[in-house]
Amino acid sequence: MRVLRPEAILVCLLLATPAFASELSITNAWFRAMPANLPAAGYFKLHNGGPKSVELTGATSPACGMLMLHKSTMSGGMSQMSDVESIAIPAGTTLSFQPGGYHLMCMSPSLHPGGKAVVELQFVDGRTLAAAFAVKNAKGH
Repeated sequence: MRVLRPEAILVCLLLATPAFASELSITNAWFRAMPANLPAAGYFKLHNGGPKSVELTGATSPACGMLMLHKSTMSGGMSQMSDVESIAIPAGTTLSFQPGGYHLMCMSPSLHPGGKAVVELQFVDGRTLAAAFAVKNAKGH
């Protein structure tokens, strides 16, 4: 059986939806890999250059047993993290997935610092967009 590298999978997925990929772009994509297979957070910037708002509803990755949309918030001096069902990205805007805000939460990760992990973002209309996420260590290097 032939195994495709993450970069090859990314090219195939992007070629499958060229119009959508030209409207949306993912930059600065990376995972913070934690020791002992602790959950890993994924960060990136998602730019919607299209004429309409899009709604992000989920994400998948072969490097994660489960991959969820999450948001960190502060309430009463306490940090809280919760699942998010969907996130609207208005036309012409960029949404940053970053520490202390929206992020991906990778459960049961198989991530290795210095490597890459392919993530496929899923949208309410059924379209998808894939990107290769760099994997960094717990310190973000």
